[in-house]
Amino acid sequence: MRRLLQAGACTSRGCPVLLLALLRLGWSSGACPCREPALCRPIAGAREFEVFVFDVGRKSWKFYDWSQITTVAAFGKYDPELLCYAHSKGARVVLKGDVPVKEIIDSANRTAWIAQQVDLAKKQYMDGINIDIEQEVREMSPEYYALTALVKETTDAFHREIPGSQVTFDVAWSPACIDKRCYNYSGIADACDFLFVMSYDEQSQVWTGCIARANAPYSQTLDGYDDYINMSIEPKKLVMGVPWYGYDYRCLDLSKDSLGHFHQVWYDNPQSISLKAAFAKKRGLRGIGMWNGNCLDYSRSSVAEQQTEAMWRALRQ
Repeated sequence: MRRLLQAGACTSRGCPVLLLALLRLGWSSGACPCREPALCRPIAGAREFEVFVFDVGRKSWKFYDWSQITTVAAFGKYDPELLCYAHSKGARVVLKGDVPVKEIIDSANRTAWIAQQVDLAKKQYMDGINIDIEQEVREMSPEYYALTALVKETTDAFHREIPGSQVTFDVAWSPACIDKRCYNYSGIADACDFLFVMSYDEQSQVWTGCIARANAPYSQTLDGYDDYINMSIEPKKLVMGVPWYGYDYRCLDLSKDSLGHFHQVWYDNPQSISLKAAFAKKRGLRGIGMWNGNCLDYSRSSVAEQQTEAMWRALRQ
């Protein structure tokens, strides 16, 4: 930045104005980590169908189907190589945002937290933030109103400071106070670019003994979207999240494994994901995505390659 200001031959009065303008355009004072400086510019615009990938770290992203991906939510350690590669493919990379809801009741705390997130996004040349606050909130409580305010203020700040940036918010598979998350869902949807609906772990509210059953049953999953849309949330404000993982339940009797146990395993496969992807397109949803992109077997064995390709291909159905 020092050389940039010198090249502009600005005066002592002119430099701060130029600096402010550059920051508002999403420039960072840090060195661009990409070989091509243009790859550090924020990604602007939107594709017709969003494919939103959560990445939790490591280098699995090198084997993703980048012909589809529009956004990567970086939930692992910051990886500048991932950032540069994603930008070369026209895909956004966004921060993970989380904060205790009790701390954001104070508007000054909200402002400080948002400023930190914007500053971090600029330093890392990122394209927005995915807010992942999965905490209990009572309806009409101070936290209820503060959470909606946080989303709106975050969206306003990112859109202002990083043109073309994206702000999204993660919600449960249904708006019916899942895990006591009684949020202002319609207000939050209005306040951000779109909601990522986590249509998995759908038996999270188990107050008795846990029994083997589907992680994301088809009919129940679709009912959740109907419930969101019936709250006057536009379908284009909803991205369907699907699970790229499953659950292995150890049963009490019947046939046994080598250790004397019988198992029942539930997971989504290309067929079930294809059906959900088809619903997302037919219902006019914003797109589809998964938790998380790293879950597949990228070992490059022939069987793994076939299975992995089928999972990615299912998103296009």
